[in-house]
Amino acid sequence: MFYFLKTLVLISLIFVISCNKNLTEEEKKELWSKAQTTGEIINRSGTVFNPGVNKELALRDAETRLQTGGGLFGKKGLSLGNEKKDGANISSTRIGMPLNQHLWQASLEVLDFIPLSSADPIGGVIITDWHTTEANEDERCKLNVFIKGVELQTQNLKVSSFCQIFKNNKWVSIESVDDNNIKLENAILNKAKKLRLGTG
Repeated sequence: MFYFLKTLVLISLIFVISCNKNLTEEEKKELWSKAQTTGEIINRSGTVFNPGVNKELALRDAETRLQTGGGLFGKKGLSLGNEKKDGANISSTRIGMPLNQHLWQASLEVLDFIPLSSADPIGGVIITDWHTTEANEDERCKLNVFIKGVELQTQNLKVSSFCQIFKNNKWVSIESVDDNNIKLENAILNKAKKLRLGTG
């Protein structure tokens, strides 16, 4: 089986090389002129992931969006039923990403100083790893961000923090400060508004 696969790969490689040799210089120049940089691909796709935070994830999402027409179910989402035809409105149900993309992007950008444990753009959940500061290494916190709804509204964003202190050689949970959660929510909302206006 191994030799069969090896032979198949070799034949495929020879075929690709032979096809490439048949291109004229003009055809090669045209192919290169259509080539795009990673940044152009990411910008064109409308991905919600910040390439500054995780370029590989942003590129993977960008390629998926461009191949499928954008988003999880294409640019228009998944339609159940008929759509508008010849000017007549026909009811349909649309399924897509039920999140405000500005809130999602703003959350990732505001939290870029903390390593992420997971980010689920479909469920709208961001969970960070534990984070300590140099000023206080005996205290650590992690954050959970929940985004729901497509509108850019306060009720569609919830930040929860969990903090611990190092006491008697073990981490002990302490009560988190609600003011800090509210400050983070406000920072994310302000960033999302700037992103929506194109000034962020």
